[in-house]
Amino acid sequence: MKSSSFPVARLQERTLKKVQELEKQLREETGEEIVLIAYKHEKTSQEGDQE
Repeated sequence: MKSSSFPVARLQERTLKKVQELEKQLREETGEEIVLIAYKHEKTSQEGDQE
């Protein structure tokens, strides 16, 4: 069984602003309250052993 960990990504201020701008654009296009969440993919030891 593959197992992955997805901790919240730590974004630099410039990158965070880009994400926020995209959220705003999507809200305007869809009329929906869109929230984007950034996670960092980390392989677990089980997943690393299978590669």
